[in-house]
This record gives sequence, C-alpha cells and structure tokens, in this order.
Amino acid sequence: MPSLKISHIMLGVSDLARSVAFYRDLLGLPLHAQHESFAFFDAGTCTLALSGGLGSSRADRAGATEVVFGVDDVRANYEALRAKGVAFINEPRAVAGPMFAVNFTDPDGHSLSLFGPERKT
Repeated sequence: MPSLKISHIMLGVSDLARSVAFYRDLLGLPLHAQHESFAFFDAGTCTLALSGGLGSSRADRAGATEVVFGVDDVRANYEALRAKGVAFINEPRAVAGPMFAVNFTDPDGHSLSLFGPERKT
C-alpha cells in the first residue's frame, strides 16, 4: 500500500493576479513560482496552488472546503491581517478547548480560517 501525503492544495481562481496579490501581499505567503495560469505558494508542509484554468472550468469555484492556516496566536494574526485590509466574517472565538478560530474568504469566496491558541504563550 502506498504512503500518500498531500503535497499541493489547488484552488480555482477567476483572476490570478488579484488572487496572487491577496495570498502574497495580504496573507504573506511566499510566492514560490508563477506561470501564465498557475501560481505556487510555500504553505509549510504543502504547496498552495492557484489555477486560473481550474477557476474558469467550473461555475462554482468555491465549494465545501476550507483552507486552515495554523498560527501560534490567533488574535495577533487577526489584528495584523485586519490592519492590511482582510475582511473577516466573525471575531476570533473558542472552538475546541483552548483553541480559537476566525474565518474569512479570498477574492473568489474560498473559505479560509486562522486556527490556534488565542494568544501566544
């Protein structure tokens, strides 16, 4: 039996340049490579890929998925991203014991969240 590991998460986007700016400039993900219809970001143990081709092939780009960014201080990251113009859906809240989460979307409506302790200890 093969040992499967997720190497990439690919999101279809309607405007690659706008989405690259969101993930690179607002969220601060390092842009690893960009081609005509793809962009690849270093997202820790996997690569976040954006695809203009995938985005144009489906009318329902944002599905029942959520990309979760693990952080060591939800409140600090929330404040920093909000100051850059990221619009959040809710305030940071307790979701599982001492763990907090806060939700937002990218320019195409993909569900994103920050998850981790409320404050860095």
